Amino acid sequence: MGSGAHGSTFGGNPVSCAAALATLDLVEREYLPNVGRVAPYLMAGVARLAERFDVIGDVRGKGLMVGIEFVKNRASREPHPDLVHELVQRAFAKGLLLLSAGKSSLRLAPPLVVGTADIDIALRIIGETLAELVPSGA
Repeated sequence: MGSGAHGSTFGGNPVSCAAALATLDLVEREYLPNVGRVAPYLMAGVARLAERFDVIGDVRGKGLMVGIEFVKNRASREPHPDLVHELVQRAFAKGLLLLSAGKSSLRLAPPLVVGTADIDIALRIIGETLAELVPSGA
């Protein structure tokens, strides 16, 4: 091997290892229990949005990662990419950063430290924005 072919500036550094271990401790002790508390709250809130808006064709997820599929019609399940694009743009203008996933889905992936107050704000913005885009709820 030539010079520089194998090396690492921070690999094995005692300070970096201590920081990594402290981070893992926080994740295991605080953040994962928080996910167990707030993930059902998030999923229930998204389910309420699906009851209000027929353009939500499916909701699925695990933990804090939730996918919301948007359709033009629940019977035909035709994807609704224009709605997702507009929803992402308008929600951003209201202070909520959303991620589209695929052609017509939205991915909710909040940080592990998220609380129910933050979830309420996000769901309120999504609901308000959907009401602007599909006033009839359809």
